[in-house]
Amino acid sequence: MEKPKSVKAYLAGLERTHRAAVEKLRDTIASLVPEAEDAIAWSMPAFRLHGKAFVGYCAFKDHYSLFPMSAVAIEQHRDALGDHVTGKGTIAFAYDERLPVALVKKVVKTRLAEVEAKAAGR
Repeated sequence: MEKPKSVKAYLAGLERTHRAAVEKLRDTIASLVPEAEDAIAWSMPAFRLHGKAFVGYCAFKDHYSLFPMSAVAIEQHRDALGDHVTGKGTIAFAYDERLPVALVKKVVKTRLAEVEAKAAGR
């Protein structure tokens, strides 16, 4: 897949079932941070706040992932995330499982608080 030029183009290029799952993740994040802007960061869809990417997400062959771009957001919820944590900064979800919306919201809220605190300290 070549580097997407927009989130819309990225989503349009996904297989229908993958797109539905990724759009659910995207919509969950957007509902918490309506002022955030869609962006492409590190060749994946992301949300930008205060001029910087603060969370990203991406579709893969066998799963899709949330990238909170923060070790704190993952560590704070590690027990609840369980097997979903697949790397230092990656939370993976299987396409055939229901997205744990409440858990995603907790992680994104933690990341949002981190970003807001940093912005307030400037």
